[in-house]
Amino acid sequence: MHFTPTYSSWINQFERLFAEVTRDLLQRSDSRSVEALEKDLRNWIAAWNKNPKSFIWTKTAGQISSPSDDY
Repeated sequence: MHFTPTYSSWINQFERLFAEVTRDLLQRSDSRSVEALEKDLRNWIAAWNKNPKSFIWTKTAGQISSPSDDY
């Protein structure tokens, strides 16, 4: 059995995607309803999927601190 901590790399990938959504869409959004926000998000996803970009790690494993190091 192998223990996988909650801050493992697959979660980092989701966090990175949400960071892109926040930077590209949510910070600039002026949605006046949930329906408008959903439409904007679906359009953003469609545009992202037309020209997907790989996330490239710029740090080595040794350079990445665990969450407990931040406290």
